[in-house]
Amino acid sequence: MSLVKLKIKGISYSQTQNGAYALILNEVEGDRKLPIVIGAFEAQSIAIALEKEIKPPRPLTHDLFKNFSDRFDIVIKQVIIHKLVDGVFYSSIICERDKIEEIIDARTSDAIALALRFDAPIFTYKTILDKAGIFLKFSSKDKDKEEADDSIMVDEILQEGETVEIDSGAATAGYKELSLEELNNELDKAVANEDYEKAAKLRDEISKRN
Repeated sequence: MSLVKLKIKGISYSQTQNGAYALILNEVEGDRKLPIVIGAFEAQSIAIALEKEIKPPRPLTHDLFKNFSDRFDIVIKQVIIHKLVDGVFYSSIICERDKIEEIIDARTSDAIALALRFDAPIFTYKTILDKAGIFLKFSSKDKDKEEADDSIMVDEILQEGETVEIDSGAATAGYKELSLEELNNELDKAVANEDYEKAAKLRDEISKRN
């Protein structure tokens, strides 16, 4: 079967259900998206791996796995999303030690969080992308419409995956009233307190200002 390389477009969230996130993957040589519903913890872990400027004071679970693997010379070569059953994606981690290759089953969210930390490529089979891929293409001036569609997309696929509840006390609306210096101070505090969900929201607001 033919493999299709994917790249991470970003993480979107539901506008109607608190705590529901979707990881949006894009095919590298095409315009189809593959949305995968993930939990809040995995969304935070992936967001931190994507955002290089957020440095947790202590290693997260996926960081610990990376440190453990480095110590014992285990390398993740690639991740393959190999099966889709009843809306649930199944993945395999292809790793290598002493030139011996092993295949390990993993949740797709965990596999991708690790792939990011190892700079490993992510693939799926063409048959899966044909079945679950969504074709959306916008010009750069329609970016806001595209982001809105990402949020709608999460709502549409919630029945196919996992929904978790998280604390929504830190609303992004309140951050708009803060200065850039205040935002950076709040970001430092959030990271120090290991409140990575708040840190990700603060980082998003800072990015909009820059």
